[in-house]
Amino acid sequence: MSTRGGHGGNDLQVNGLAFAYGEQLILQGIDLTVAGGEFVALLGPSGSGKSTLLRLLAGLEKPARGRISAGGHEVAGPGPDRAVVFQNYSLFPWMTVGDNVAEAVAKAHPKLDRAERRRRAWEQLDRVGLGEAAARHPFELSGGMQQRAAIARALALESPFLLMDEPFGALDPVNRARLQDLLVEVWERGQPRRTVIFVTHDVDEALLLADRVVVMGASPGRIIAEHTVPFPRPRRRAALLGDDSFHALRERITDALDADTLAHLDPA
Repeated sequence: MSTRGGHGGNDLQVNGLAFAYGEQLILQGIDLTVAGGEFVALLGPSGSGKSTLLRLLAGLEKPARGRISAGGHEVAGPGPDRAVVFQNYSLFPWMTVGDNVAEAVAKAHPKLDRAERRRRAWEQLDRVGLGEAAARHPFELSGGMQQRAAIARALALESPFLLMDEPFGALDPVNRARLQDLLVEVWERGQPRRTVIFVTHDVDEALLLADRVVVMGASPGRIIAEHTVPFPRPRRRAALLGDDSFHALRERITDALDADTLAHLDPA
């Protein structure tokens, strides 16, 4: 399935993508266009290949067939233009939080001196409410604080593309809501806005955060539906839950996932 065309220098294009682990086909026939500055959620159940697709976009895996381009350049491996946030935080445990973020600043601006790198790192940590934790190590922080630090590090790369693999999936509901709100605030204030690809299996999270939801089915992973999210920003959880159109869209997405799962059950 093909999607709407993008614009600007931060477009992302996927054409005829397939991927396999050995003989097992994981993704097949993926065509996707994401416009510069767009926030897209990849939504699907376990086994739909959404995290694998994100790794391909990041250049951490290589496709069996097809082509991926980011900002008009073919993706051949990892690059500083694509910042990645994983579910498990992936901070360097031997570094302080400030040094973790300063390392990202150095990658974005290798000619900066140490003092300026630290200043910019602390600035990013302040944005996510961690300015006072800069001297602490990751193991000294709660899960929510570690994920905020991981987001600060990703933002410090100043990458036009932000790729996020279920970054809030392991958090409690309160911290999850806080980080969702923080992500949207940082994204909306960006000039220019980053292009965000956000992997989730939570329909409500996708509809709260994204401009567009790309629904993936399994066996093998492929795009089965796409939905533009019509609700104006800023979005409030209570208002969405009281909106009949929100419930109708959520039901359409859930029904599509359920139907795809049933269609691919092994009859044996």
